[in-house]
Amino acid sequence: MDSLKVAVVEYLRGGRNVSLAESVPSDIMHMVDPYWYKWPPMEPLWFGIIGFIITVLGIMSLTGNFIVMYIFTSSKSLRTPSNMFVVNLAFSDFMMMFTMFPPVVLNGIYGTWIMGPFWCELYGLCGSLFGCVSIWSMTLIAYDRYCVIVKGMSRKPLTISAAVFRLLFVWVTCLAWGLFPLFGWNRYVPEGNMTACGTDYFAKDWWNRSYIIVYTIWVYFTPLLTIMFSYWHILKAVRVHEQAMRDQAKKMNVASLRNSEADKGKSVEIKLAKVALVTISLWFLAWTPYGIINWAGIFESMHLSPLSTICGSIFAKANSVCNPIVYGLSHPKYKQVLREKMPCLACGKDDSHSDVKTVATGEISESAA
Repeated sequence: MDSLKVAVVEYLRGGRNVSLAESVPSDIMHMVDPYWYKWPPMEPLWFGIIGFIITVLGIMSLTGNFIVMYIFTSSKSLRTPSNMFVVNLAFSDFMMMFTMFPPVVLNGIYGTWIMGPFWCELYGLCGSLFGCVSIWSMTLIAYDRYCVIVKGMSRKPLTISAAVFRLLFVWVTCLAWGLFPLFGWNRYVPEGNMTACGTDYFAKDWWNRSYIIVYTIWVYFTPLLTIMFSYWHILKAVRVHEQAMRDQAKKMNVASLRNSEADKGKSVEIKLAKVALVTISLWFLAWTPYGIINWAGIFESMHLSPLSTICGSIFAKANSVCNPIVYGLSHPKYKQVLREKMPCLACGKDDSHSDVKTVATGEISESAA
């Protein structure tokens, strides 16, 4: 089959420099789907633009996520079971960019994938593994917010061992999904402008197509439904709480009950839930285009161009930049510690004298942060 595909490609080339994949090295040619050979070569300017964008995103992601890991692990007040999910998210985002942006830049210089089949498969594995872990880390964060805000005191407190178990489950299952294409269920191939590798969403047989479908259910739709469930109940709980506060204030003939310590804690929980909601909304915007591209490929429902596929990949990688920025701007406890350890990077007003101070002083349960 591979020799036939190479023969078809050579025929399409006709000895002329007519296709995007014309410069693909012979050792990886058998991995390139014939679909890409009907496209003309991309302008060198596009490789430069893509390389510049991915370099900026890579530097921002590596720096931002390293700072998040440092702040959350070096501060005793932030070393809570719930925050293990945040650290895990930062680690997976860091590793995704660490393993993926240098190859894209290097291959962009040459205008094609020059690193051979092994590194193409390893690149695809890293993208699948770390992307999946990031998505499920956000899901764990959302569900943790649900447990804290909706279940409240009736819930069983999250312990370190329980948090570790959940994270191990995520890593093992995501690694399994990343390894499947290396053992025959789908495969990793060069895609788009030939500077990156991913799953083969142009596979014609349903065995390989089924991987894209089932994997998307696991890594996209299941987390999305879990997040929607969590935040739907969070919003309901917040509305009920606010209405109860207003009713109680009327009975007591006061304007507000916002001065109570319990309500301060509730306010902090709501603020942290908003941080998680913004983070996950950005993830939804980042990963949806790439998901659409994969499904459009297997169902042949859209005319995919090399530029559109690489843009979808860039959008997905950009999510690893958004997470540390969101936490840096919105997470009150993180921002306070950042202000203490790295004053030059702190932004926004000082929350140390607001109701957020209750978190920093430990008046809220460990699961609150």
